[in-house]
Amino acid sequence: MEKKIFSVPNISCGHCVMSIKNELSEMEGVSKVEVNPQDKIVTVEWEGLASLEKITEKLKEINYLTE
Repeated sequence: MEKKIFSVPNISCGHCVMSIKNELSEMEGVSKVEVNPQDKIVTVEWEGLASLEKITEKLKEINYLTE
């Protein structure tokens, strides 16, 4: 099991939280997604077919990560 905390400055509301949770949770291998809108962080746990690169790309694709 791997875990990464992302700084996501584009989180501004409950819709953002749900969008991130829904998109990342649908990825095969992602087991846990936690979003803290106050601190603007997303914590993701995964294994197997998911990877840091795939998760990062998904966050970029849905416009919540720009780095």
